[in-house]
Amino acid sequence: MADTVNTEADTAEGGKQPRSVRVVLLALMIAMMLAMLDNMIVGTAMPTIVGELGGLQHLSWVVTGYTLATAASTPLWGKLGDMYGRKGAFMTSIVLFLIGSALSGMAQNMGELIGFRAVQGLGAGGLMVGVMAIIGDLIPPRERGKYQGMMAGVMALAMIGGPLVGGTITDNWGWRWAFYINLPLGAVALLAVSAVLHLPRKRAQARIDYLGAALLTVGISSIVLVTTWGGSEYAWTSARIMELTAIGVAALVGFVFRQTRAAEPIVPLHIFRSRNFTLMSLIGFITGFVMFGAVLFLPLYQQSVQGASATNSGLLLLPMLGAMLVVSMIAGRVTTNSGRYKVFPVVGSALMIAGLYLLSLMDTETTRLTSGLYMAVLGAGMGCLMQITMLVAQNSVQMKDMGVASSSTTLFRTLGSSFGVAIMGALFNNRVQDVMAERAGALGSKITEQSAQLDAASLAKLPTAAREAYQHAVSAGTHSAFLLGAVVAVLALATAVFVKEVPLKGAGPAAPRPEGQDAAVDAVPAREGVAEAV
Repeated sequence: MADTVNTEADTAEGGKQPRSVRVVLLALMIAMMLAMLDNMIVGTAMPTIVGELGGLQHLSWVVTGYTLATAASTPLWGKLGDMYGRKGAFMTSIVLFLIGSALSGMAQNMGELIGFRAVQGLGAGGLMVGVMAIIGDLIPPRERGKYQGMMAGVMALAMIGGPLVGGTITDNWGWRWAFYINLPLGAVALLAVSAVLHLPRKRAQARIDYLGAALLTVGISSIVLVTTWGGSEYAWTSARIMELTAIGVAALVGFVFRQTRAAEPIVPLHIFRSRNFTLMSLIGFITGFVMFGAVLFLPLYQQSVQGASATNSGLLLLPMLGAMLVVSMIAGRVTTNSGRYKVFPVVGSALMIAGLYLLSLMDTETTRLTSGLYMAVLGAGMGCLMQITMLVAQNSVQMKDMGVASSSTTLFRTLGSSFGVAIMGALFNNRVQDVMAERAGALGSKITEQSAQLDAASLAKLPTAAREAYQHAVSAGTHSAFLLGAVVAVLALATAVFVKEVPLKGAGPAAPRPEGQDAAVDAVPAREGVAEAV
């Protein structure tokens, strides 16, 4: 019989994952990297894209269209996997992502590129959810901690390598290859999953809740647009932002009401009856809020104040990402060996508060070594939280809800990042403009009138006095942003205290097989009914 993915029981019997599972995990990590790497590669190529296609006024939509499609489709992919089978849903999302990548590479104008990026984003919404849900199917929670380091490593590699890869590809092959590079990687993942992964086929009798899907899409899209446009394209108190807020809130309220009546709800509300699932969703939101705010402002501070090169901007995050990787691996191993995990959300939240507070102390005199140590403290905190939140959330639901649990947790983290970037960004911009006005008068106000974030070329053109004023302004802005992050992180600590340590389901002893049955069988969910009793 062909080598296929074994059951959880088979995995436990051998003491280590068989080769087929490792092949599938490699394919899943490639898919995960595609989802995380894309925006960072494309971001580096954007100046070249605008130079060729024009449409500078629509530039932000290249990222916004992708983000909107990803966020809106995330819950739908999770539900499709639960209803019709995870393998088919996951492979469909890869194919859609690759189609969007190929079309984006062939775009002839900015309008086409924005539309094709939205197609790509629809596929990307299923990549992360598919990875997490399939791992939840294949590996029991007690063993899943061992793979935290792998996932954290992919995340760190994407954040560090994205700008470098994007710059190299754009300079040597042209910007279109920033999209075409996804095709061979995606094809490898697609072939490996198709050949080796065998999960039970499903066919739900109920139809998809299309009304619920529409309400959820409108609600998420409105909220993401509010956080994207608020304070930049439109004032926070403008009519457009108020309209979008009202539409988003009304759509989400309608969605919740619809879920109580739908035969097959997109997000079954009963999963929120689990205390741990609800708490992990909140902690995930806060982690996303803090992490993406840090990723945005740390390179800006180091480039503007400490004089670091923008070319290697990904390397500036190495202390934070390295600490996150190491701590995530340690947390995973400890969780696997002991089955205990509550300590990590508590310790992680405390370290996150400490790291953000230390980062808020940075000024124009702070050395790179000192800021690197502060970043490492924050990274250690996030390393305790990043994968543990998904692990505990998945352990809190039944196997039939694995997809929606994974997608809901991912969605909360995505929304957290949108709010974090928007709110911390607004605070940063206001503070920078105030300090520039105080220190450089009318010239300072004029310099930051269009944007409080100056690139290296603009910074180099400033008079010495104005440049020093801007460095003080950026220090003040990052102080306010990180101090806000520390205050928000206190909520994560308060939440973590109430986490209930429900035992993680282990692989357990292998059940005896009927005589003559092959040991290599298709993966069968072996964890039905593990929902936490509250």
